[in-house]
Amino acid sequence: MSKVAVVVKLRIKPGQRDAFTEVFQPGLVTAQNESETLTYILHHDVVDTDVVWIYEVYASQDAMNAHLGSDAFKALSKSLADFVVGAPEFNLVMPIGGKGL
Repeated sequence: MSKVAVVVKLRIKPGQRDAFTEVFQPGLVTAQNESETLTYILHHDVVDTDVVWIYEVYASQDAMNAHLGSDAFKALSKSLADFVVGAPEFNLVMPIGGKGL
């Protein structure tokens, strides 16, 4: 099965990006312990200080589904909800090749 990836754009309430980032930290730790979560990186947008990006690569669609369905992900999503404006923008992509893949 092919690797899958997602790029998520989140708009954060004005002035709340640092607080969001702090609350997000347990999600980064959880991803470290998911063997089929290959890449899970939180990024701050350098132009718009109220936007964050998350880049994720999974070993398979099943691995991504397991991550999204986990109790840890559900708890993280709830803890972040007060910081986010609007719906997350999910962009599913299929990695083809390149350094780090």
